[in-house]
Amino acid sequence: MTPEQEAHFRVLKVLEQNPEFTQRQIAEAIGMSLGRTNYLLHALMEKGFLKVGRFLKAKNKLTKAAYILTPSGIRERMDLTQDYVKRKTQEY
Repeated sequence: MTPEQEAHFRVLKVLEQNPEFTQRQIAEAIGMSLGRTNYLLHALMEKGFLKVGRFLKAKNKLTKAAYILTPSGIRERMDLTQDYVKRKTQEY
């Protein structure tokens, strides 16, 4: 797994469990800078693995968003997980 794939895996894993996280919270959870996290999120959206859903009835429109994994995003996360497990098994 390349460093880029590992970063994508970490973002997808965090968002699968916490879709309401802000970019700052995601950055803290994966241990990367806010700028790097922003870059990763946009890359995942361009690839079609992630989309942003907004809550229309929210009082604060700027902060009420959720990152939603698309079906292809879920498949990508599963593939990356399998690669990770395979690599760790070989290392062991």
